[in-house]
Amino acid sequence: MNPIRKQRLFALIAILIGSLLATWLVTSALSENMNLFYSPTEIKVANLDNEMLVRAGGMVKEGSIIRDTDSLNVTFTVTDYQNELIIKYEGILPDLFDENAGVVVRGNLNTDGTFTAIEVLAKHDENYMPPEVAEMLIEEK
Repeated sequence: MNPIRKQRLFALIAILIGSLLATWLVTSALSENMNLFYSPTEIKVANLDNEMLVRAGGMVKEGSIIRDTDSLNVTFTVTDYQNELIIKYEGILPDLFDENAGVVVRGNLNTDGTFTAIEVLAKHDENYMPPEVAEMLIEEK
């Protein structure tokens, strides 16, 4: 094999290896940052990994908000009118967070079936509902 062909072959192999490496890096970065959305009913039937970061949403059940007086811990229930999911959150809740209001929480599912939230998003006004929650509620009815 002459030197020019050998040089071209090595360049082609280097380009292929570089392309494969770049593709692998992009897909691994995207999979780490992907947050899937689930309703309480979907969470009950899904086999979720406890390490997996997901979003759950629905309506805050009336009478379910329990605030700890000594800390920022809050426990509340989110429902899709078929199933319920108990949410545990430590932090300041959004001003518009209330009972019978749409909410989306981001966090992970615990082995006891509760959901530990690291972020709570509430609706913007009385007419707004997160798109995922609106779609899910339409499908459930």
